[in-house]
Amino acid sequence: MKTYQNSLTDTPRFKKILIIATRQIGDTLITTPLIKRTHEIWPEAQIDFLGFKSAIGILEGNPYLHEIIGSSPKPKIKEYLHLLKKVFFQYDLAIITQPSDRSYLYGLFAAMRRVGVMHIGQEDQGWKKWITDYQVPINYFEQHVVTEKLRLVDPFIQGKQITQEIVIDAPSKVSPSILSNEIASSSVLIHPSPLNAYKKWPLSHWLSIIEFLSDRNIPVLISGGKAKVDVELAQEIIKGLSEKARDQVINLTGKVSFSELATLLRQVRAYVGVDTSVTHLAAACNTPTVALLGATPPTNFGPWPNGFTGKQPYQIRALTQTMGNVTILQGPNSCVPCRKAGCDDHANSRSLCLEELDSTRVIQSLQKILQLD
Repeated sequence: MKTYQNSLTDTPRFKKILIIATRQIGDTLITTPLIKRTHEIWPEAQIDFLGFKSAIGILEGNPYLHEIIGSSPKPKIKEYLHLLKKVFFQYDLAIITQPSDRSYLYGLFAAMRRVGVMHIGQEDQGWKKWITDYQVPINYFEQHVVTEKLRLVDPFIQGKQITQEIVIDAPSKVSPSILSNEIASSSVLIHPSPLNAYKKWPLSHWLSIIEFLSDRNIPVLISGGKAKVDVELAQEIIKGLSEKARDQVINLTGKVSFSELATLLRQVRAYVGVDTSVTHLAAACNTPTVALLGATPPTNFGPWPNGFTGKQPYQIRALTQTMGNVTILQGPNSCVPCRKAGCDDHANSRSLCLEELDSTRVIQSLQKILQLD
């Protein structure tokens, strides 16, 4: 395998760089330290970003990007051809942050020089390794995904002055189009809706959290996407509340953009959420964040505590661990974290580890954050 360390004595003067992250919102958000690091190494270069249309909104206002290019998750041939024509050897370097065939194909056609992440195993012994000058192996249990992405440009640092603090950049502050004057600064924002069912925390636990906050006259905001399952879950939660608690809830599900949500997250006192992109966004906004993790190893994809300077902020398993503004709670089961899609290893599976993550533990974390008796 070719390496830049062996073939170059000086950092090449790339003029145009393309960063490729064709995954979901959270995967896009965690590339922001890589975007900044790339700018630090090549401050004069034009840096563009290629990602899913549904995810690139999280990069709104990023000061280091020149152009953000959107792609459908499953583009048809006409869109493929349009994208390939747009990027066709327009760049000096392609940074491939996902191991998928599609990401590597984009990189292959975009630039003469390429670096990328890879699975450890036979699947990347062929053409993907052949077309890249440098690869970073994926370690789902020991290597955090943020530092994994940063390693993609390690060979180019070569004495450059690089910021040691690692920060996830949230979208720029905006004025929310609705409810901006109705959100009390004492509010707690919760996000109960995961992308997949196996990351879902039981409804009864959410009701317990909201009732606890209501008893202390703390308003609650519920966030979620426009998807039917998100809307229905929020409605189900509100329906199950006491009248007093219901009166203190504002349902934002499907009503705010990522930038608006980021602005609200900067305003509230605390956040509680499942393993989803909004939890990473809350941590990026420096909001005191309680993250509920089941199958996901925090050592790989725990919300990054902004300003952390090391390679690994978390232990792989701990009932409760806090680093900076992020508190991670894991289930008590010995199998945690398994990195499977729930107990039955499919998107709609149950997750016993989350079912047995009791609401009293979340309440205890909130009591500490909010300084409640």
